[in-house]
Amino acid sequence: MIARILAIFEPFVLALIGTVLLASLLPARGIWVPIMDTVADAGIVLLFFLHGAKLSREAIFEGVRAWRLHLATLSVTYVVFPFLGLGFASLPVMPEVMAAGILFLTLLPSTVQSSIAFTSIARGNVAAAVCGAAFSNLLGIFLTPLLVALFMQKAGVGFSAASLEKILLQLLLPFVLGHLARPLIGGFVARHKTLVGRVDRTSILLVVYTAFGAAVVEGIWQRVSATDLLLLTLLCSALLALVLSISMMLGRLLGFSRADATVLLFAGSKKSLASGVPMAGVLFPAAQVGLLILPLMLFHQIQLIVCAVIARHMGKKADAEAAAEAAVV
Repeated sequence: MIARILAIFEPFVLALIGTVLLASLLPARGIWVPIMDTVADAGIVLLFFLHGAKLSREAIFEGVRAWRLHLATLSVTYVVFPFLGLGFASLPVMPEVMAAGILFLTLLPSTVQSSIAFTSIARGNVAAAVCGAAFSNLLGIFLTPLLVALFMQKAGVGFSAASLEKILLQLLLPFVLGHLARPLIGGFVARHKTLVGRVDRTSILLVVYTAFGAAVVEGIWQRVSATDLLLLTLLCSALLALVLSISMMLGRLLGFSRADATVLLFAGSKKSLASGVPMAGVLFPAAQVGLLILPLMLFHQIQLIVCAVIARHMGKKADAEAAAEAAVV
């Protein structure tokens, strides 16, 4: 099971690496810059339109119903994470924009697919994971830009009235239109999940290419050393370890069942690459995006590997306990 889950992400991981290499060797220049920017913007609009179409009203209502669990998960995602991000970004060990990238990743919504997959492997409350992840992403459309405006001015990253206009036109409006169109296209989206997934990934790769291409032209690889990358990997690993520990302790303090505590652990500790890359492309100047999303790309891979190991261990333990109880009966 764990191999099948990781196999979902492996081609995309390779595609991300290949896109970064392509952007490093052949960045868009001259007349190709506005063309690629326009294509990437169109991909972002389509991505959030499909996100809106995929979100059901039932998921929204269920998210409100299980309010204690989802409030705890959202608190980890949008309160604990940002305050940890402020602390990590203040460490005087990274280039300023890269440190801002660590802060930015802590302001993003949770993932959907991996949160649900790992909750299922760990024998947690899958229905609650579906609702919680959907709810987190819905709120992220509004909360992430607000948190960026609140926290990241001090981090030396630009955020202007033009950014607000782009949020409304490229993120919020397509999302709302997609949700309103759900009665017409919801069935198509549900039947063609593979196609929709490819559109999601293609949109992300387009933004990564344009962002890293612009960063390469600005000299990103002269500004980021192998030591910086190693340090960034260690910081992302430490950040994930802290959030996982806090999520486990919070689940115990609130008296959640094992199934619900599993949702808090996996949905609360994730950060969405699928939402973060397009948002960065909308919120920040093109020359800064490449460095800003580098911590997110590293954190994304680390969280998948670590949480896969944890989920497999928890699933085996739950199966052993269930087998022992059945033997007693």
